Amino acid sequence: MDQFLTAAEELGKAGLWVSHTTVARLLEQLDYRLRVNHKKLAGKSHPQRNTQFEYIATQRRRCAQRAIPLISIDTKKKEVVGSFKNAGVAWSRHPRAVCDHDFRREGVGMAIPYGIYDVRANRGSVFIGKSHDTADFALDSIAAWWRTEGKTRYPNASQLFILTDNGGSNGSTHHAWRYALQRKLANPFGLKLTVCHYPPATSKWNPVEHRLFAQISRNWAGEPLISYETIVNFIRKTTTETGLQVIGQSGASAADGEGFQQLVTEVGMGRAVAGGTSYCTSVGSSRRTALVRTSPGTRNNADVRSCRA
Repeated sequence: MDQFLTAAEELGKAGLWVSHTTVARLLEQLDYRLRVNHKKLAGKSHPQRNTQFEYIATQRRRCAQRAIPLISIDTKKKEVVGSFKNAGVAWSRHPRAVCDHDFRREGVGMAIPYGIYDVRANRGSVFIGKSHDTADFALDSIAAWWRTEGKTRYPNASQLFILTDNGGSNGSTHHAWRYALQRKLANPFGLKLTVCHYPPATSKWNPVEHRLFAQISRNWAGEPLISYETIVNFIRKTTTETGLQVIGQSGASAADGEGFQQLVTEVGMGRAVAGGTSYCTSVGSSRRTALVRTSPGTRNNADVRSCRA
């Protein structure tokens, strides 16, 4: 209404006397509306991006043929714990009152969900950290998953294939990430590791994003995350028509300092989306860690050997 009145006043100054209702009607006839910006302009992508996706799809098929465990990992959006507004809507008779400002100092703390999705078994785990998203926290989470889930599910496995994006605590250029892979996962469990990173701006193709994180976000949409127990309960109660089920248990992490909560998520049948890679890290169970950079579209011998064994 205010915009129409302002437009009518400006037209009046120009000698065109019309009412605000006329302005509204004319704008509607010209198909003018109040519209939001649409994120549709994609940035420049590598000319061989499709080849990158085909490469990682090939590696996934090889791992499936050789029964090599394949997991997809990432850190979900950090959440401030407390009586704060959470995006989305929820059924209720009255709106729920929350703090008018999202000041972290007024909350209980910070929740950092780290997700691990087992592609072969359609099963996942979510670890809720309380301090910082570090490489140590990421590898503590993966190591805890392997001890409680992976080693039991794949008792004869000597290799592990990991899909992840190329940022945050698990970035391919982070020395702490590569060092923690060797120290916390390869050496203690005698595993040969292959890590494939998705190209920039393609993290949404990572299976953990749409198979696990998206369902959790839908479940707690519009609900204030007032405590860590509330977050745990929402994750445990996340279900879908395709069979998403959640089993919860507690754990502890030396890297997180204050501990974390582990949520083991059993995911029903569904189609995992194939992705692509621009970097591969091949880590053996020896003391030496080897970082292998692969050119887009090329086959890396060290990475292929890890999937063929």
